[in-house]
Amino acid sequence: MVNRGVGEGGAHGTGHRLTIEGEGHPPVSGVMVEAPAPAGLLVLGHGAGAPMTHPFMEALALALSAAGISTLRYNFAYAEAGRRRPDPLRRLLAVVASALVAGRERAGGLPLFAGGKSMGGRMTSMFVAGWPARGPTPDVPAAAGVSATAGDSGDATAPVAGLVFFGFPLHAPGRRGTERGEHLAHVPCPMLFHQGTRDRLADLDLLRPLLKQVGPRATLHVVDGGDHSLRMLKRSGRTLDDVLAEVAAVTAHWAGRAAAAGTATR
Repeated sequence: MVNRGVGEGGAHGTGHRLTIEGEGHPPVSGVMVEAPAPAGLLVLGHGAGAPMTHPFMEALALALSAAGISTLRYNFAYAEAGRRRPDPLRRLLAVVASALVAGRERAGGLPLFAGGKSMGGRMTSMFVAGWPARGPTPDVPAAAGVSATAGDSGDATAPVAGLVFFGFPLHAPGRRGTERGEHLAHVPCPMLFHQGTRDRLADLDLLRPLLKQVGPRATLHVVDGGDHSLRMLKRSGRTLDDVLAEVAAVTAHWAGRAAAAGTATR
């Protein structure tokens, strides 16, 4: 079995660069942005169309840091190689598994959260829901998801305190449906969804009843006027930085409650 680990690198933009290794994928890059007095660490996967260095991802990491949440964002293998087409599902999930291990090694005992923008969040929730055990991907590591009994820092099956989605991709544009979100019922931890009212990949009339079925584990934060990337129309008078500051504050408050609830139930 190939050991998953984190190799030290140099400073990269607004954070410290890492190399994340693991089973089922080539080494990928990660960037750690530490909050001054962190209350938790959030492992962030990027969306399908852009890598972890996209301005949205960098701005999100800075906003979360200002709110007291450290982040470890990472590339999927196809983005690391400069390709535009996402990898097969089994490789995407393998990277998620390794990123969770890297995050736990870096958390230093802080509550560990995970999620991401669009595809990055959905891949994380599929892994946490134990999707490989429900589908034909036997070569994905840690097929039982992260709902198992807590392990050591090198164990991708150790629980996370919660999942955060920055635009969950419930369906393709113009193709209303909920199939992409059916696995959410199997996620055992709290979940926070940041969704814009203009998001063409998540009709709120479909998402709201789906999350109601999930129950109290799911929290929905609606960004009025936001699109799939939480961008606003100019006439709103709000900038993306304004929205990300709001989103980060909501995330930090929710994370504190989720971590406290998790501690109380152990």
